[in-house]
Amino acid sequence: MKSQFLHIMVGKLLSEKTKTRSERIILMIAIISYIVHLLLILLANYDIIHIESKLLKDPIAAIYTPFSFILVYEVFLLIFFLPKSISSYIGKQYEIITLILIRRIFKDIANLELTSNWFQSSSDLKFMYDVGTSLILFLLIYFFYKHLAKKTDLATPNTPERKHKIQKFINLKRSIAAVLVPVLIVLAMVTFYNWAAAAFDESKNGIETFNNINNIFFDEFFTILIIVDVLLLLASFFYSDKFHKIIRNSGFVISTILIKISFSAEGLVNNGLIILAVLFGYLIMLIHNKFEQDTMATLD
Repeated sequence: MKSQFLHIMVGKLLSEKTKTRSERIILMIAIISYIVHLLLILLANYDIIHIESKLLKDPIAAIYTPFSFILVYEVFLLIFFLPKSISSYIGKQYEIITLILIRRIFKDIANLELTSNWFQSSSDLKFMYDVGTSLILFLLIYFFYKHLAKKTDLATPNTPERKHKIQKFINLKRSIAAVLVPVLIVLAMVTFYNWAAAAFDESKNGIETFNNINNIFFDEFFTILIIVDVLLLLASFFYSDKFHKIIRNSGFVISTILIKISFSAEGLVNNGLIILAVLFGYLIMLIHNKFEQDTMATLD
């Protein structure tokens, strides 16, 4: 009875219908939030409201808000892809950290000083670092998915016993994904409430109360992802004892941890850790695919 209820719940939360409906809702919220942010900037510029924040000084910064909601939808897609493929799930993590960086660039543009001493301005340098990092990440993700597609094309022989083990592992991932959906919703609501409360609390100097607004929600969410990744790593031992599978899954956990650590770093260290995380995950998958390909060739 319990397993049947879980199966129904998983089917509803991770269905294509739920995915499409969530996409429409998030896009509507993103559009509305963009208009509201622009109105707040207008009111702040005419001194009708008084909130000290760099996000209320330039209309370009208004892009930051709808982008935040789009990122939340990307997080839902990450959960949606979890039961389908570990590699695709990790790829979504890389997409999210890249989009976080792109969102940060919109904030950087609003803070540009455009002085003749370009290399002496911390705001201008930060913009250059983020632009360069986003290009590198975009390239790495391209190669990641390119080699992921090649791996998918490999014909792996499936015995009935292996099929049964794979299905059990997929069911476990579906159950974890179903639990993550309400966790995501609660975390997003709590974060939004704290953000809104700080934004209109003049005694706390607005939303600048947060040490780094770019890390809101995602710092905590990647902590949850580390727990999930370790759980999947441990569970994978029951379904596969192949060395290259274990190393790949362990490498993906390390990659997620590096992304999580990057949230607590600043400047070039932050950018460097993000690049290292994605590069490490890409190389791990590359070696894993080569290992699997050579193993199959030996069997032939």
